[in-house]
Amino acid sequence: MKLQGIIPALTTPFDAHGAMSLDRLRDNVTAYNRMGLSGYLAVGSTGESVFLNRMEFENVVAVVREAAAPGRILIAGTGVDSTAETISRTNVAAGLGYDFALVCPPYYYKSMMKPDVLVEHYQRIADASPIPVLLYSVPQFTGVAIEPDVAARLAEHKNIAGMKDSSGNVDRLGAILAAVPETFEVMTGASTTLYPSMILGAKGAILALADFLPELCVELFDAVVARNAERSLELQRRILPASHKIVSSMGIAGVKYAMDCRGLYGGLVRRPLPSLDESQCKKVEALVAGLAPAAVSA
Repeated sequence: MKLQGIIPALTTPFDAHGAMSLDRLRDNVTAYNRMGLSGYLAVGSTGESVFLNRMEFENVVAVVREAAAPGRILIAGTGVDSTAETISRTNVAAGLGYDFALVCPPYYYKSMMKPDVLVEHYQRIADASPIPVLLYSVPQFTGVAIEPDVAARLAEHKNIAGMKDSSGNVDRLGAILAAVPETFEVMTGASTTLYPSMILGAKGAILALADFLPELCVELFDAVVARNAERSLELQRRILPASHKIVSSMGIAGVKYAMDCRGLYGGLVRRPLPSLDESQCKKVEALVAGLAPAAVSA
């Protein structure tokens, strides 16, 4: 399956007591099935992956698999600091029928994560994985970037199929694209750079913004594919306020509240992430109403 299009980085719903709400997750995916999205990422950064235990990880990937419409690309975030545990989680996703495993670099012992160490880590995972592996560079969270030379070395592995680059740095993404073969599928994780990233050769995007503005993200992708530069630029500029003021500034709590504003279920974040205050909620409401007044329903 080709990696392309717009893929939301799904949130993980929690109830008022902090427990997962799998029924809400199922409802969200059911609603997204009608939005023209290419697939789903379960248990990524926006899914609060670092706050989920092993059983919760398994429950989330199982529910997303069950709820996803046929033909959707399914990606599971399986990367943790341990090589062995990453392989184990990847095997779970493969057993459920996922298409790709998204693997962030180990970062707790970041001073030891030299290029050769990262290459060996990813090669071991790819050797053991029944499904293709995607590199995941998100230095703003991990403090460990997958540099173009490391991506180029890993692109030689037959079971490493592509990469999600969430740096938001177009120069870096361009350098990665120049260093890897055309068959290596690169997706951006930054909604602020979707249009220029695709012009450089990215196949699409895996976005938190697509959790609450899926229609606009898909429309922008389609405009770029159709080579409609004027419409692409218009849409890229249109989503920038929500990208900056909700996704970047307010984080997952902002994304979840924006979903609530659209009629989806966002709900609460897990501690220690902070909830929004009243002023922030009003800002989200105004931004969402100006961009997508119609509610999404399951």
